[in-house]
Amino acid sequence: MISVRNLHVYYGLIQAVKGINFSVEEGHIVSLIGSNGAGKTSTLNALLNRVKRTGEINFLGYDTKRHKTHTLVKQGLSLVPEGRRVFINLSVEENLKIGAFNNNENYEHLRDEMYKLFPRLADKRNALAGTLSGGEAQMLAISRALMSEPKLLMLDEPSLGLAPKIVGEVFDILVRLKEEGITILLVEQNAFLALKISDYTYVLENGIITLEGVSSKMLGNEEIKKKYLGA
Repeated sequence: MISVRNLHVYYGLIQAVKGINFSVEEGHIVSLIGSNGAGKTSTLNALLNRVKRTGEINFLGYDTKRHKTHTLVKQGLSLVPEGRRVFINLSVEENLKIGAFNNNENYEHLRDEMYKLFPRLADKRNALAGTLSGGEAQMLAISRALMSEPKLLMLDEPSLGLAPKIVGEVFDILVRLKEEGITILLVEQNAFLALKISDYTYVLENGIITLEGVSSKMLGNEEIKKKYLGA
């Protein structure tokens, strides 16, 4: 679905990502794990052309380099950003409507599907997003991204700041989305959870991919255990 070759990301003179290669197959969950500052968020932003970058990004058969972010969203790329970033002064339903900016004809159907997926949001459809709990706000951020009917859903640290029970609910939803045919690129510091639900994993350190492999096998990797699983 997406293929990345020799990706470099720059912030002025600082290079955050240093020539990485990776791909995401259709129907899979692929995780990108690593510590703070490894370049994970920069990689996601590069896929949406939100940062200065070089290299080739091929999405569904075409080079994305000349496309603006909103065009890429219309083509099927969608991001759930770190920290959720919902519109706190708008209602839950208004946030969902913004997510469907390129899909207004299907808005009501998609909205109802989100309420089925996250019943808590249905109960708070008229509440301001700023009044939601952290878990509810994350559910809203995921729903807002899904309103564009993405072919590739990207998530940046979806477990950050959430209680363990809520994290479990969110990750169960990701598995369900995969079963419904949505391809997922997951950036996550919680390596155990990422490895547990994903098909394939890349390890990013200091802007370089240092390790990759089938996620179930990576769980038994001694280097992964030592660095990321607390073993």
